Amino acid sequence: MTNRTDLPIAPTILVGVDLGVPNFDGELEELGLLAQTAGLSPVARITCKRRAPDAALFVGSGKADEIKMLAQQLGAQEILFDQSLSPGQQRNLERHLELPVNDRTFLILEIFAQRARSHEGKLQVELARLQYLSTRLVRRWSHLERQTGGAGVRGGPGEKQIELDRRMISETIKRTKERLTKVKRQRQTQRRQRERRDAFNISLIGYTNAGKSTLFNALVKARAYAADQLFATLDTTTRQLYLGDAQRSVSLSDTVGFIRDLPHGLVDAFQATLQEAIDADLLLHVVDASNPNFPEQIAQVQAVLAEIGADHIPQLLVFNKIDALDAEHQPLRLEDEYEVNGVQTPRVFVSARDNKGMPVLRQRLAQMAALPMEADLSPAYAPDPSGDGD
Repeated sequence: MTNRTDLPIAPTILVGVDLGVPNFDGELEELGLLAQTAGLSPVARITCKRRAPDAALFVGSGKADEIKMLAQQLGAQEILFDQSLSPGQQRNLERHLELPVNDRTFLILEIFAQRARSHEGKLQVELARLQYLSTRLVRRWSHLERQTGGAGVRGGPGEKQIELDRRMISETIKRTKERLTKVKRQRQTQRRQRERRDAFNISLIGYTNAGKSTLFNALVKARAYAADQLFATLDTTTRQLYLGDAQRSVSLSDTVGFIRDLPHGLVDAFQATLQEAIDADLLLHVVDASNPNFPEQIAQVQAVLAEIGADHIPQLLVFNKIDALDAEHQPLRLEDEYEVNGVQTPRVFVSARDNKGMPVLRQRLAQMAALPMEADLSPAYAPDPSGDGD
């Protein structure tokens, strides 16, 4: 996979198809941000409505002709679709448009490849990338289609070469999975050590660019990378956070941000990283309060949590970036409740950048971290008031 940071910015046309499903991004705003994060330069945006994708070109031949004409006029070098394309649709579009065509899944994979820093993160990205490419051999190695064995011969050298490529990718996927399994065992050992120390584990989760890393830095005075861009953080960072009101330290982890239509390959490949969320005692669900689409983003995060088996863990909603709200939308109280999937969930309003609401958040965290210790003093384990023991 080419690293776009080594390439000049490519003029790109963004394409979105409204298939009547909820949450269609009519302005293609998020796709545009993803494109810029990957080093592309959106020069035009095209949307259309269809009842179902065209089997050959996804958008149909008429719309494909329109895209081709616009690309020629603007000098576009790439076409980017907001939906996932099948290998066949991708190949047909490239032939029709005479330009590289990629989809949202490939774009997210490329951003992850650029941003991964830890050994585990790189392994996870490589696995997801290989799984994606394994379904696209016919497109990536289209030159092999012409290598046939001659008249009357089916397959031939070309078919053998494709099978060799497929076997090579399959073996690499197997080796990468084995290496990830070892990393997962190491994480399990670390978690057992934390459990023996009676650690209370909090994981920061949320939609990408909600301000998780900024909040993480504000809480633990760390220097984790934080920026106003999608997927600024990919690798899990864990620090100790002392809560004075609870008179104890807790373990705080910053995890990768979630996003709409997160590729399933990435959900599977990042299982080891997301394990931090699965094994947490509390999920600090960070929400960008200044984003008008925050209810949809909350729903997307909840969907991924359900997919990885972490939807049963208690949550504390942190509505961040209230400094970006105008006066009439400022919260009347810094602490209340918000309904998530029919459950009233505690919520705190903060500005991690300006420190507003942070004392309230720390106090709430202290209260929730103290609950497990109080629960240990259940009647079955409470000291005998008589002092006689048995």
